[in-house]
Amino acid sequence: MADTKREIERKFEFPTAGGEDRTELPDLTGVPGIARVAAQGVTELDAVYYDTQDLRLDAAQLTLRRRTGGDDAGWHLKVPVAAGVRDEIRAPLSDDVPPALAALLRSRVRERQLVPVVRLLSSREVSLLLADDATPLAELSIDTVVAQGLTDGATSTTWTEIEVELADGVHDQDLLDAVENTLRTAGILPSASASKVARALRETTPAPPRARDTTTEPADGTAGAHVLAHLRAQRDTLIALDPAVRRELPDAVHRMRVATRRLRSAFRSYAKVIDRSATEPVRAELTWLAAELGVERDGEVLAERLMTRIAALPDTLLLGPVHARLRIRTVAGRADARRRTLTALDGQRYLALLDALDALLAAPPLRPAANQPAPGVLRKAVRKDHRRLARRLDTALALEPGPERDLALHAARKAAKRARYAAQAAAPALGKPAKKLTKRLKAVQNVLGEHHDSVVARDALRTLAAQAHAAGESAFTWGLLYGHEQATAARREHQLPGVWARAARPGLPKGTAAP
Repeated sequence: MADTKREIERKFEFPTAGGEDRTELPDLTGVPGIARVAAQGVTELDAVYYDTQDLRLDAAQLTLRRRTGGDDAGWHLKVPVAAGVRDEIRAPLSDDVPPALAALLRSRVRERQLVPVVRLLSSREVSLLLADDATPLAELSIDTVVAQGLTDGATSTTWTEIEVELADGVHDQDLLDAVENTLRTAGILPSASASKVARALRETTPAPPRARDTTTEPADGTAGAHVLAHLRAQRDTLIALDPAVRRELPDAVHRMRVATRRLRSAFRSYAKVIDRSATEPVRAELTWLAAELGVERDGEVLAERLMTRIAALPDTLLLGPVHARLRIRTVAGRADARRRTLTALDGQRYLALLDALDALLAAPPLRPAANQPAPGVLRKAVRKDHRRLARRLDTALALEPGPERDLALHAARKAAKRARYAAQAAAPALGKPAKKLTKRLKAVQNVLGEHHDSVVARDALRTLAAQAHAAGESAFTWGLLYGHEQATAARREHQLPGVWARAARPGLPKGTAAP
């Protein structure tokens, strides 16, 4: 079973290559908080790094290694979190890549094979940076590295570097800043490489051959350049979130689902820029993926909503095993939804979707409008989506309260989301007016979303009440919550016209352009 360790570290280089002539380290006890530097001896490490032949992991700043030596021998997958921060996901030592780690790389590797690409032999001199009470604050390592490329035509190289990593449970970036300042003063500078393997590959391994690019990218400032940049960013986000979803990180499913929605919306909103007949098959598959992810996400939202509602009730209104019944429903639903999510991500259909998306964006089927200046084309697209939203809201608000109106408001919610995404995507080209419109459309979407969540919650509460009644329990609390949700929906319907009035005019004058 893989476990995870958060690494917060910085890497530094001596001004000369390793050996006897390296610069001496300054006295770090002058750094505020560091009372003593305790030598821990030297450890010999042997690590083989794996990647695809075209170095896909390196391109994504991911590292996968099998390491022996030291106190953490095994397989290590390092995933970037922020600058100088990575999650190291560990698995026990074995001959082959552990399935748990391979799954986390699936959106990157796909059907390609992971092979050894470089071997690092490191002699690590370790010291602990201690506080007054001998509490470890950080670990300082001086690594003398021999890198051996393992692919055809590879060479070898050597260097010495310094790593300063905060101790477990320590998150003091100020300490790292102070250590860095002291090292810089001594002429020891931050490393130019994000990781050892990145440097090793750069210095030992020939760059993988690239396919000849026969496509012509649209010129900067055109609608095509703008839309493609947006689509590619969302594609990259979707791929990057795959391991986070598998690790069940907070909000990962929601963010991945949003990336699919933004892609789908952009294909529809900017059909004058990129040919809809070519994007439609990919859009349909993105709809499938969003639906698979939606089971887990919608379950999370509903469970949180009902738990919040129950927590707000006084004990005197909680009749029957309310908490237990909701917990049983939530746990069972969550397990089923989780299985469905992983089944989708582990399936061939998902990989085919990612490949199709890559192929589409590598050779995009652009239409004549793609070569026009971005502001005019994007402004028209946003206005079109805004008019679509206005029509759906007019239809919904003309209906009497009830199931038919609920469905119409849900349709308006989808239109609000699409219009908001279109405005948000256009904001870099259209500037402040598009940003203001995005904010106002988000307010409309939030009201409609709260209304829809209330509709979904009432369906669930009706089921819970029926189950409680059939089991001989009181259904009073479920009925009470149902009434609360009805009142919430009524308030949102009353609130909607005022919120829409502030967004009813798109406010995108012809002179609009990014500042």
